[in-house]
Amino acid sequence: MKSVKDMVAAANTTVAHAPAARMLDKLDDPGVLFVDLRDVRELERDGLIPSAFHCPRGMLEFWIDPESPYAKPQFQSGKRFVFYCASGWRSALSAQAAQDMGLAGVSHITDGFSGWKAAGGPIAERKTS
Repeated sequence: MKSVKDMVAAANTTVAHAPAARMLDKLDDPGVLFVDLRDVRELERDGLIPSAFHCPRGMLEFWIDPESPYAKPQFQSGKRFVFYCASGWRSALSAQAAQDMGLAGVSHITDGFSGWKAAGGPIAERKTS
C-alpha cells in the first residue's frame, strides 16, 4: 500500500513547487492564476488568496478537460497556475494530475494556505453570490 505522504513526495519530484513566501510576488502578475482547491467550508472559515479561482478538488479534472461539459475557461486561458490547499498535500496531487492532463505552467504552494498566512500574504473573504 502506498501512503498519501509517499504520493505527495512523488508528485513533488515531477511538478514545480515553492513555499508561499516565494509565491507572494506572483500575486500581482496578470499572467498567473492562483487556484484554491479547498472545500467551500474552508474558504468560508479562513478566507482565500485575493483573486484566486476556487476549484473544488473533486471537479479539477472535469474543469481542466476542454472536452468535458464542465470545462472552465480559466483553464484554457494560457495563464500559469499556482495551485494551493491548506497544507500542500492536495495541491501537490492536483498539480501532478493537471500536468499529466497536459495543462502547462502548473505549480503549487508546498506549505499551502497556512504558509501563505504565516508569510503575511493578503487574505480576502469569500464572496458569495
